[in-house]
Amino acid sequence: MADNPAERPTVTLLPGHQKRALHGHPWIFSNEVQMGAEARALAPGTLVTLRRADASALGVAMFNPHTLLAARLLDRDAARPIGRRFFARRLERALRLREQLFDAPYYRLVHAEADGLPGLVVDRFGAILVVQSNAAGMSRLEPLVLDALSELLEPEAMVLRNDSPARALEGLASETGVARGRIEGPVRVHENGVVFHVDLLAGQKTGWFFDQRDNRRFIASLARGARVLDLYCFTGGFAVQAARAGAGAVLGIDSSEPALRLAAEAAELNTVGETCSFRRGEAFGEAARLAAAGERFDIVIADPPAFAKSRKDVPAALRGYRKLARLAASLTANRGTLFLASCSFNVGEAEFAEAVRRGLGDAGRDGRLLRVAGAGPDHPVPERLQPPASRLKRQIGPLRIRRVPEGVSGQRTLPAGLV
Repeated sequence: MADNPAERPTVTLLPGHQKRALHGHPWIFSNEVQMGAEARALAPGTLVTLRRADASALGVAMFNPHTLLAARLLDRDAARPIGRRFFARRLERALRLREQLFDAPYYRLVHAEADGLPGLVVDRFGAILVVQSNAAGMSRLEPLVLDALSELLEPEAMVLRNDSPARALEGLASETGVARGRIEGPVRVHENGVVFHVDLLAGQKTGWFFDQRDNRRFIASLARGARVLDLYCFTGGFAVQAARAGAGAVLGIDSSEPALRLAAEAAELNTVGETCSFRRGEAFGEAARLAAAGERFDIVIADPPAFAKSRKDVPAALRGYRKLARLAASLTANRGTLFLASCSFNVGEAEFAEAVRRGLGDAGRDGRLLRVAGAGPDHPVPERLQPPASRLKRQIGPLRIRRVPEGVSGQRTLPAGLV
């Protein structure tokens, strides 16, 4: 496990392929590397000293010879040992930032490259941490990560959610379990003055979507007296906060029965059980049925899981977002509010916005853009990984929806600045 910079293997870039790295980009791709027999023989996740073609050092990186993203830079100082002290310093820095941002310990503590820890995600739920290693190198270093987290925060338990699809690309197996300590059933998360129960072992991703915190607060600020539809409600983040803010009635729809049970529990826990109702169903089908029945809602929320798992999925994903925008707009009352989101890594903001614009046009609706937002500040993005290459959620909306005047073509252009 010990890293000795003097004994590390070396990986060398091809001539002329160092520019991006020199300008701060943390990734090196396989077609930028001299992939000789020695490099190909390295085990996935091996720590290497990365060098330019002239043999000068670029830094220390985690290397995987079997993936397109071949090297992830950990430090620009190739002489720095990657050990417990390295992780302690990076984690302390990440913690200081979150403690400036939030009063309570419920947030994303580590957001991969943005916190100088490529492939690592750590979410904090009070005294419990959820850890996800999405790169072969970080998986090899995971014991050091857990030790450093234990020393820094003394958590009651640490859960491994190593079941992300990204792990398959790195040649890693899927695994979920409690690495240290113990948990018994769902745990609580506090957000915007509301309390929820989350399943850290079986819920989506790490059990909760901290990235939507600010967007849930904003939607709740519009909800007083409103009839609200949440098409992908998961454990009730948007729905229950809207109800707590004074919504008249809230309907949440999701395909997961366990998630719906937690949403209903949250509604009861926050004394809005009579305001909220939850229904199991597929969002597209339920939206079509509600629209056919003439149902209309003052606020419609659609925050689906990623539609594009890879770049080849993008055309189908854009058709899906267009259809979702059409159905959601059809359900939004005149002068109502529509919120749409994408978390698809491979779909750029402009592509998503155009799909939304077309979907509104298909529904014969028009709108005014109130807000475009990304993930919360506990999900920072390195400047060199700005959208569309980042994992930021793209929020198109809320949109204040209105009918298209008679005699106007159904294909409408949204206000300048959206596309």
